[in-house]
Amino acid sequence: MKAFFDTSVLVPVFYGDHVHHDASARCFLRVERQRGCCAAHSLAEVFATLTRMPGRFRVGSEQAMLFIGSIRERLKVVALDGDEYAAALGWAAGMGVAGGAVYDALLARCALKASAESIYTWNERHFRQFGSEVARRVQIPD
Repeated sequence: MKAFFDTSVLVPVFYGDHVHHDASARCFLRVERQRGCCAAHSLAEVFATLTRMPGRFRVGSEQAMLFIGSIRERLKVVALDGDEYAAALGWAAGMGVAGGAVYDALLARCALKASAESIYTWNERHFRQFGSEVARRVQIPD
């Protein structure tokens, strides 16, 4: 089974105190190397989140890059080319997506491009709005 990981699952993998750490880490580690994937954009989101966390949870850029390396070792990184990106924006617009939800739409299109059978996310509602083709793949890590 090919599994796609949303940023909301990847970030808690690296924070033992995070409420979703245990389930996220189990899910991440359960996926056989290269049977999982994430969007290229998620790498930037993980980096941004890890380096802007408050207080003791914030990590430096070098530590964040070590975490990014761990993601890249385990997951295939999926990117949309220019035409796919434009098509994904049109797809999202056609569903009435507005504002920041467009980023989740781009991640959903990456999951579909990768033929992911599962989309692991803690933002279940965000992904279910993209129609049955996406909604039937959405799973909460367990």
